[in-house]
Amino acid sequence: MWAVSDDALLAGLATGDPDAAAAFVRRFQRRVFGLALTIVGEPRAAQAIALEAFSQARRHAAAYDARRGSVGTWLLTSTRTLAIDAVRPERLTRSDADALLPDVWTGRRLAPDDMSLEHHDAARLQLVIERLPADQRRALGLSAFLGYSAAEIAESESISIPVARARLRSALQHLRVAMVHERPGE
Repeated sequence: MWAVSDDALLAGLATGDPDAAAAFVRRFQRRVFGLALTIVGEPRAAQAIALEAFSQARRHAAAYDARRGSVGTWLLTSTRTLAIDAVRPERLTRSDADALLPDVWTGRRLAPDDMSLEHHDAARLQLVIERLPADQRRALGLSAFLGYSAAEIAESESISIPVARARLRSALQHLRVAMVHERPGE
């Protein structure tokens, strides 16, 4: 059964084939559980999320569209959404975001002699984020760390959706320019 493609296993899952369902779960269980655990940080919660992700896959297997991505991507996207929903606070107000996000962006800085290239990039990224205007930094933090959509950022910040999108886009453009185009020594 392991030589069968992901698409064929999903098709078998859609038809209710117990062998296909078992093979499907065996093939993806580590990735699904690992992703859920990475996001929620608690094994029992990750196990519940993984179970729900597989249940959703069984319920929605017939709706899978291979043109939109691989079966693995489809399943892991569903898992990510479930995990983010599990850890997302019910509603984060602007004052809550102001209190939370500065802690997200701060951290111990390494001495230049101790930095590998990766650490150097992380330090550069941290500096770029710290230099972003506060509204862009909040939008980026709400999106990156809490999984907020533009609509949720707009609601949290009491702004329009186009303004939320513009803030997020500007923050990402600043990061891209700083990290890609402004390499040290160039």
